[in-house]
Amino acid sequence: MTVDFPFLVLGLSFGVLAFSVKLGDHIRTRSHDSEEKPRDDLGIVLAGTLTLLSLIIGFSFSMATSRFELRKSCEQMEANAIATEWVRSDLLPPADAPKVHELLKMYLDRRLLFYTVRNRQQLRTIASETTQLQDQLWSTIRAGFASAPPPVQGMLISGLNDVMSSEASTQAAFDNRVPLLAWLLIMAIASGCSFLIGLRARRTDWLVFLVMPIAVSISLFLIADLDSPRGGAIRNGPKNLMRLSQTH
Repeated sequence: MTVDFPFLVLGLSFGVLAFSVKLGDHIRTRSHDSEEKPRDDLGIVLAGTLTLLSLIIGFSFSMATSRFELRKSCEQMEANAIATEWVRSDLLPPADAPKVHELLKMYLDRRLLFYTVRNRQQLRTIASETTQLQDQLWSTIRAGFASAPPPVQGMLISGLNDVMSSEASTQAAFDNRVPLLAWLLIMAIASGCSFLIGLRARRTDWLVFLVMPIAVSISLFLIADLDSPRGGAIRNGPKNLMRLSQTH
């Protein structure tokens, strides 16, 4: 299970952290703790948990950014593989080359839909159609091997293999996400930090209390946005595939 709604992460994390601060402040006021100096033991715990939280958020942001760049790279590899196979298919006999071109055009349309569709049922349909088109491409190219020299056969097989492997790499990159347990760990530590801030405060000051919820919730939103390829404000648009579709 993964997080696919960055704006929900933003609102939910801010609400949970603000509630944690309020809970800590409420317990402090109910306990009538009016010491001039905050407790040193709570300060040590708060400093340690804040350090741990910053490290986890930093690592998570780094992973989300690298995976975002990986998805962009995979899209470019797909476009290059399809364009290369399109050119190589011209080496087939005149009766077979147009068939391969038509199948590659249909395949390209399915790959464009893969990057733009969000409905899971439609994505399953697109995946099934993509597999069928790969099989048809293989059958059509193999049918034209009889009159093609061995070097041409090797180029066509290699190109089709690149098309299939680049599609599989893209799917793997889209499935490689920050796990739900990591999100729960971040929220648990952030909630604990917010609770300690409210518990250790000398007085109720919401201007100070909201700094932590706002900063952490925005950070988590950016991580979720980068890690969500089909939702949020930052998208992995198939620019290379769209450019290829316009030229073929």
